[in-house]
Amino acid sequence: MKINWIFIKGLLLLVSVMFLVGFSHVKNDSKTVRDISIEFEGGNSLFMDYEMVNKLLIQNGKTVKNESKTVIDLHKLEANVLSHPMVENASVFLTVDGLLKTVVKQRTPIARVISGTESYYIDKQAKKMPLSKNYSARVLLISGDVNEEDNTQIYLLVTKILNDEFLKKQIIGIQKTRNNEFVLSTRIGGQKIELGKIENLKLKFKNLNSFFSKTMADHSIDNYTLINLKYNNQVVCTKK
Repeated sequence: MKINWIFIKGLLLLVSVMFLVGFSHVKNDSKTVRDISIEFEGGNSLFMDYEMVNKLLIQNGKTVKNESKTVIDLHKLEANVLSHPMVENASVFLTVDGLLKTVVKQRTPIARVISGTESYYIDKQAKKMPLSKNYSARVLLISGDVNEEDNTQIYLLVTKILNDEFLKKQIIGIQKTRNNEFVLSTRIGGQKIELGKIENLKLKFKNLNSFFSKTMADHSIDNYTLINLKYNNQVVCTKK
């Protein structure tokens, strides 16, 4: 009987490959988490620090460092990090060399509300965000008769201001009155701007920009104390 050496060689090669792959998997699975790496998107920790994130990377009441890679529940660890009120997004994964890497994207506040005894941020997703002991963001200050139901309206107003290159430098504060109207405070001149309801903002800000352009050009801006935008397509001003 003629021996098929080609078949035998192929079979031996296949067995060798399967052995090496299996050995590689066993060797890899036996490795432990050698270290933990924490990275903040943008490079700034701001509201959170490395220790705060590290305390969230806990499994069964203890750190995952030096634990076997096979027992690490990445989904649970990621959920722990995402549960923190300062976190917008996060990913937790293991590298082939045993490094547990965590990438954190922190929430971005656009305004700070101070109403009665309560103080909090509103973030760029129109959600309430707690203050941080680590960092105080320089954002628009919202005061007055504010409650959480106002957050959506405040978000619309603040984003309109921030998207205007001139107004985002000029407006430094927003006050909500008891009749649900809004008053803006300015940086230059110290005028109060009676905005009224959160409606027709595009037209109101167009008129406001025209007013500022004219009065700054002729240096008359300091003659005014109050700028009223509540009336339809009008700018009504009060002089000193």
